Amino acid sequence: MTLLTEIKEGLRISWSAIRANKLRSGLSMMGIITGIVTVSLMATAIQGLNMAFMQSISALGSDVLYIDKFPWERDEEWWKFRNRRDFSISYADTIVREATEALAVSAEASNNRTVKYKDRSASGVWICGNNAQSAIVRKLTVREGRFFSEEEVKGARPVCVLGAEVAEKFFPFESPLGKKIKVAETTFEVVGVLERFGKFLFANMDNQVIVPITKFVTEMSRRPYIFFMVKVRDVMKMDEAREELRGIMRKVRRVPPAEPDDFAINQQEMLVKRFQRVGGTIATVGLFITGLSLFVGGIGLMNVMFVSVAERTKEIGIRKAIGAKRRTILIQFLIEAITICLLGGTAGLAIAFPASLAMKHFGGDFLPASMSLNVVALAIAVSLLTGIVAGMVPAYRAARMDPVDALRSE
Repeated sequence: MTLLTEIKEGLRISWSAIRANKLRSGLSMMGIITGIVTVSLMATAIQGLNMAFMQSISALGSDVLYIDKFPWERDEEWWKFRNRRDFSISYADTIVREATEALAVSAEASNNRTVKYKDRSASGVWICGNNAQSAIVRKLTVREGRFFSEEEVKGARPVCVLGAEVAEKFFPFESPLGKKIKVAETTFEVVGVLERFGKFLFANMDNQVIVPITKFVTEMSRRPYIFFMVKVRDVMKMDEAREELRGIMRKVRRVPPAEPDDFAINQQEMLVKRFQRVGGTIATVGLFITGLSLFVGGIGLMNVMFVSVAERTKEIGIRKAIGAKRRTILIQFLIEAITICLLGGTAGLAIAFPASLAMKHFGGDFLPASMSLNVVALAIAVSLLTGIVAGMVPAYRAARMDPVDALRSE
């Protein structure tokens, strides 16, 4: 008897056994179904978080360097950084003037404030202080009106640009241009409205009000945390741009030649590497915890297969007496365990798929993923592996059974 014939016969006998013991087979599948649902949803959630993070990180720009007081990756003790001097917004003018590799420089400072217009108010709005070149660096598109000019920044003029969500909240049926809003206790004239940007892991980019940074540092914050975003002309020259900016910053901050930098130049890849490390740990722990339910389901299936072998001892003896090989018996019971697991896995996917769509619907931009083909393939592979592992010992015991002892059993 060829292997293919044995597999076909094993499938027929296994299917007959499953149909003859519907309740027992169904209960065996329950553990597998639960395991596959949890593993599939966990894998989908992890995939969604990865997608959300990559969408967010892409908004930062791969051609942008971030000049900050502190490094994003701190390998040294924190107290070596805590006493670093604050940045001055005048650094931006020096960088624009001296950095040949810089296309545009954005000065950044922000906090959350309450915004008011007539009898309406909104708390927790992100107030961002920027200069005129920030629109280029941050990839901001003005839908209506204009972005403020360099002269308005130098003159600390009380003008502002609204995010799409803020504009819709305060001016649902009229143009906001020329209107006066209050940010904390300061009045600003609206000169522009941004295109909808979308929500990201870091912030709601549409729930923001952008003001000249000179106005921000004098009236919005007593001690603002200032940093700079520098858009590089050529992404292939990021290292050259980094070294050029390092030299400029050391000069403007008067760092002696023998002293280390008292600032940091960060870029997107640092965040990606950190997220991959943290995300990998979360994925490992999460899949391990959810995999426990699949392990329990596999143990339950193994016990059911032992019962099935015990019930069909005489059948095994008869088959062996008429010439069935050990391999044939092994394949028969292994196929039965695998079939139960695959049926359970398919049912688990049928439950997990609509659950993943609901996850995407309610998760929104924070979890923008539905079940992918990779997750489906993973679930099927896990079901198959569980069937092999859970069915191997009972199938091996059946295959090793002595035909004479099997025929004597009652």
